[in-house]
Amino acid sequence: MTPYRAQARILTASLVGTAVEFYDFYIYGTAAALVFGPLFFPSESPSAQLMLSFMSFGLAFLARPVGAIVFGHYGDRIGRKSTLVASLMLMGASTLLIAFLPTYAMVGWVAPLLLCILRFGQGFGLGGEWGGAALLAVENAPPGWRARFGMFPQLGAPVGFIAANGLFLLLGLWLSDAEFAAWGWRIPFLVSAVLVGLGLWVRLRIGETPAFADALERQAPVAVPLGELFRRHLVPTLAGTFAVVACFAIFYLATSFALAHGTTALGYPKEQFLLIQLGAILFMAVGIVYAGYRSDAVSAQRVLTWGCGATILVGLLFGPSLASQSWPLIFLGLAASLFVMGLVYGPLGSWLTALFPVEVRYTGASVAFNVGGILGGALAPIIAQALGDWGGTQVVGLYLALAGVVSWIGLLMVRRQGAAAG
Repeated sequence: MTPYRAQARILTASLVGTAVEFYDFYIYGTAAALVFGPLFFPSESPSAQLMLSFMSFGLAFLARPVGAIVFGHYGDRIGRKSTLVASLMLMGASTLLIAFLPTYAMVGWVAPLLLCILRFGQGFGLGGEWGGAALLAVENAPPGWRARFGMFPQLGAPVGFIAANGLFLLLGLWLSDAEFAAWGWRIPFLVSAVLVGLGLWVRLRIGETPAFADALERQAPVAVPLGELFRRHLVPTLAGTFAVVACFAIFYLATSFALAHGTTALGYPKEQFLLIQLGAILFMAVGIVYAGYRSDAVSAQRVLTWGCGATILVGLLFGPSLASQSWPLIFLGLAASLFVMGLVYGPLGSWLTALFPVEVRYTGASVAFNVGGILGGALAPIIAQALGDWGGTQVVGLYLALAGVVSWIGLLMVRRQGAAAG
């Protein structure tokens, strides 16, 4: 029996949770790009409405490190499984409640306040999600399979994206713009309840990871994992934070920003652009799988280094391809960007978790991943919008090039440790 089949339930639990995570997160990003501006934020300027909408999108990134600290604390003290269940429940409940929110026209300033509170709840729950899912996979991996097991949580990203984008595409085909703005945007948030239920069902049927169980037998849990992390593992934490910047920057520029900018400033039809993105996201899945297998063959450190170099290159090509008004060039630009994201995202499950010992691993991986998300993800649409206003669409990819450099610096900070981990 192959390791995949032997640990099928574990791998499914790690993938399903992150698929729900990215579905929840991306339906918000898509709704923020398409309808949340005029529905929840008062302004005479459509550009200002879109900026406020993206700021609410970025709010969850500020909540993520808080969630990483809280869930990381309990994940390192009481276990991976129960902490993962709690993070999924919080994230799912916050997403579902967005479906029932009143708009600004109904209740005034209360509407954006409630939206921001629930968005914070999404981010808080998400802060404990990825680190736990990565540990669930990697700490159950047999020798020589760490990267291939660690790629399964990453594959949740394209799965969640396809589910979210596919649903928005169908709604766009079935509903008029007026119907979608009036009530259709609520449907994806309602559907999230089904996905969360599936994720909980799978996760409640698994056990604790062997690495954590063995650590508990040897010694008592660390009293304050965050304090231990900063006292003894500060350099790996900073390195991991920088290393994840590139994957977040690529994802949110090639998805949320590209959709918003393409369908407004560049005038592309929404349904056709969503279809292009659905095709391009498949290249992200290919990149993740390739990176997982290649990382076990050489090292995660080396594959991530290749990915950072490729990020700089696609950053220079991203803007011109998006502005080209040519569907083949737009597709090639998005597909190349998302394939490269697979290279800098796929190995993180094995590389990032290996930087920390078991007793602070949940906290360390979660804090690094989510603080890096602020630098790479929360700021990406806002900076890209500002770059576009300054120099046109052709220059928005410069942010990707900078993100690639930052992540490369992070890899250099722990070159020897990362090479051994890979």
